[in-house]
Amino acid sequence: MKWKKDPFYDSIEHIHKSIELKSIVSLKNIIAQNPHGCIPISDVSKKGLQFDVKIKVARFLRQYPSIFEEFTGPKYNLPWFRLTEEAALIDKEEKRVLEEYKEDLRERLKKFILMSKEKVLPFRIIQGMLWYLGLPEDFLLFPDKNLDGYFRIVELEDGLKGLGVIDGKRMISVLQRNAMRKGVYSGEQMEAIEFPLFPSKGLRLRRKIKDWLIEFQKLPYISPYEDYLHLDPNSDIADKRVLGFLHELLSLFVEHSAERKKLLCLKKYFGLPQKMHKAFEKHPHIFYLSFRNKTCTAILKEAYGDNGNGEMSIETHPMLVVRQKYIDLMKESQVILKRKKLKNQFVECKSDSDCVDGVLK
Repeated sequence: MKWKKDPFYDSIEHIHKSIELKSIVSLKNIIAQNPHGCIPISDVSKKGLQFDVKIKVARFLRQYPSIFEEFTGPKYNLPWFRLTEEAALIDKEEKRVLEEYKEDLRERLKKFILMSKEKVLPFRIIQGMLWYLGLPEDFLLFPDKNLDGYFRIVELEDGLKGLGVIDGKRMISVLQRNAMRKGVYSGEQMEAIEFPLFPSKGLRLRRKIKDWLIEFQKLPYISPYEDYLHLDPNSDIADKRVLGFLHELLSLFVEHSAERKKLLCLKKYFGLPQKMHKAFEKHPHIFYLSFRNKTCTAILKEAYGDNGNGEMSIETHPMLVVRQKYIDLMKESQVILKRKKLKNQFVECKSDSDCVDGVLK
C-alpha cells in the first residue's frame, strides 16, 4: 500500500526526540548517581558507543547547557560536568514518578513478557525495551528491589539469564478493555473486535482494499496473551493476531511508538512472521511510519486520536510528562547556543574593520 506523509505524526515532538533524549538521560544518570553530583569528562569520554553518542561526548554535553553545566575541575584543568538546577529538579521528579507508579510500570513489563511464546524473555531483550517501557536502564541490576513475587529469574541456554512471569490472572488487551467499555465485546474467545481506524488526511484506499478491510475486521480477535499455536500461520486470523500484538505492544510504550528495526528483533520470541514489518505498511489507518531522523519509526495512531467522546482510548504513560520536561530543556539549550553564537558574531564584528553598522559584510 502506498505510503503517504502525514505532518501531524511527523511533528510529535516527544516521539522524534526520543532517541536523542535517551542518550541525554543515560549521561544524566551517570552524573546524578555520582556521590559528588559531578564527573570529570574522562569518566565518559571513551564511552560514546555505550551512550549511543556518535560525536565526542564532551561536544554532545555542551550541546545542552540547560541540562549539563560545565566547569573546570580541581585537577589538571579538565572539564567537569554537573546537572543544572532545572535538570536536577526534573531528575528528582523522575525518581518520584518511578516510585509512585512502580506497580503500573511492573504491570507493563509483565504484559510484555506474557505476550512472549514461553512467558520468559532473555535479559538482553528486556534491556533493549526498558526505555520504551519507561523503566530505568539499571532496572535489571536490582531484581530484589524492582521485581515482585510474580517474576522469576531463570537460567537459559548458553549461560544466559532470563526473566519470566508466573502466569496468574488473565490479562486483557487495551483493545479488549475498550471494546468491553463500549459494550461490543463480552470476553468470549474467538470473538470479533474491530481495530479503531484513524485515516490520515488525503489517504484513500482502493475499493478492493476497503472491501477486504471490512471482512478482516469481522474476523475473530486473538489476544496477544492467548495461545496462538493452533492458528494457520498463512491465514488472515493469524495476520490479525500479529496486528493485535503490535497494537498492544505500542500501547504499553511511553511514546506509543518505536523504531521499527528494534521491533523486528522480537520476532523469534513472540512467534511473529518473517515479514511482520508488512503489517505496518498494510494497515496505514492503524499505524503511521515516520522517516524522520534517518530512521523508520512505527507510531500507533489510536494513541494520538480520541474515541469520539473527546477522551483518549489509550492512557498516557506516567513517564511521558517527565520526558517532555527534559525536551523543553533541550529546546531551551538551542536558544542559549543561538544567543551565544550571535553574541560572539557581534563581538567579532565590533573588532573587525569589515563591519558596516555593526553587521559583518
